[in-house]
This record gives sequence, C-alpha cells and structure tokens, in this order.
Amino acid sequence: MTALTEWGAALRAWAIPDEILSAAPESPWAFPVSLFRDRASSAAHEPPSSSTRCALEALPEGGSVIDVGSGAGAASLALVPPAGSIVAVDPSAEMLEAFEGLVATRPVRHRTLRGDWPDVAGSVDPCDVVVCHHVVYNVQDLEPFVRELSTHTRRRVVVELTAEHPRAWMNDLWMRFHGLDRPTRPTADELVAALRELGITPTREDWSVPREAFASREEAVALARARLCLTADRDEDVADALGDRLWERDGGWTLGPGDQALTTLWWDPRPV
Repeated sequence: MTALTEWGAALRAWAIPDEILSAAPESPWAFPVSLFRDRASSAAHEPPSSSTRCALEALPEGGSVIDVGSGAGAASLALVPPAGSIVAVDPSAEMLEAFEGLVATRPVRHRTLRGDWPDVAGSVDPCDVVVCHHVVYNVQDLEPFVRELSTHTRRRVVVELTAEHPRAWMNDLWMRFHGLDRPTRPTADELVAALRELGITPTREDWSVPREAFASREEAVALARARLCLTADRDEDVADALGDRLWERDGGWTLGPGDQALTTLWWDPRPV
C-alpha cells in the first residue's frame, strides 16, 4: 500500500460507528465558531508563528493569499500586512461570516468562497501564497487536494497540522465511555511520506504552542463531551475522566496533555 492510500485508509478508520453517532445530541465533528474567531483575532496581534514566518518570507508587499479551510481567518489575517488581498475558502457559512467581521477592520481586499477544496478550486485564480492550517486530517483523498494547492500558488504553499492526529489524545476516553478502540494515525510524518510520493519534498519545522484556553471549565468540558457523543448529563463524568488533562491556565481552562506539538510544511512551485 502506498503512503497516499495509507493516509486515506488511516483517516477512514476514524469513522464513528453508526449506533454511537445516531445517539449523539450534537455533531462530534463540529467546531465552536467563537473559538475560531478568538484564535483569528489574537493571531493578527501576536508574534508570528513558524507557519506565519514561512508565508511572510515568500509574500511580497501587497501580495495575494488563498486561505484554504480558513475558519475565521487565523492563518491569513496574520499576514496583513504585507498581504494586500485574501480569498478565504471554507465550507462553513458561519466561519466565513466570522472572517468577514474580522477582516472588515483590516487594510486588505478580501473575498469569501464557501465550499470544499478542491471542489471550488476552479473558482479561484492563482495567488502568491497559499496557506492551509489544520485541514489535512479531514482530507482522505490527498492527491487532488494537494495538487490544487500547488497549482494555485506562484511562490509558496504553507501547511500547518498537529504532529499527531488532533483527537488521538482522547482515545482512552472512548474506551472508557464506549468500549471503543480508536486509531492513532495518520501523523505529520505520514503526510510528509505522501507528499514525497506526489513529487513534493517539503521543508519541515516542528514546534509547539500552549493549548487553547476556554473561557470556563463548563465550556471546555462541554466540548470534550460533545467530541465523545455523550449527553450533557455526563459532563461531570467526562471531567472526572479527563483528570489533569482539564486544567486552569491564566484564568482560562485547557483541554489536553501539555503543550500542542505542531508541524509546519512548506514548498515552492517548481520553475517552469
């Protein structure tokens, strides 16, 4: 089996059994828009991350950016300035609305495009830099997705992802509440192998950041409970099971074991 087919098979293994999913009161795959809005709002004012620096190195003054899987725009708004235009691509109308609210206060031209990449790639012209943060673990068919990232940039593609699957740290909770053995793959290492099969040799930087903090303990526990397809009456059971993976930091509440390990991968288009 090739690295590309391994990647797709590993992601398909994360499917939740129908009997658990059908009983869930809310989608375990949904993301709070407020969390993405806060992330994007703060990213525009914080020191550049490793991924932002990689994009800035290739972005000319007034340059153009496509933000694939933009959410509220954390990856692209951090590039303003020098970015002069942004196209935000996301399947969620609510996320794009949050992006619109934030970008309206910034000195940059912008456009939103609702849909899944690469399905909507034909509606976007090539740009200087393509950024794609925390999307690839949702992409089972990696080849067309990556191909359209590469053909839509003149200067650089920058991909950011967690070093391991972002939900792998919760696997013991799935066993505790559902008796279900969850997968741990794929990982950033496997993405690198798949990219090499596509003829791309990315430059790589591994780094870490503090995990995001929620405004309240209740909000953090509620997200973990939703991820586990449980009902609200199980919140305290979930909090107990989380143990020291639910912890207070600087007035907020954090989910997960310690800092978040991240990987930035970037590549430039081949000369024609």
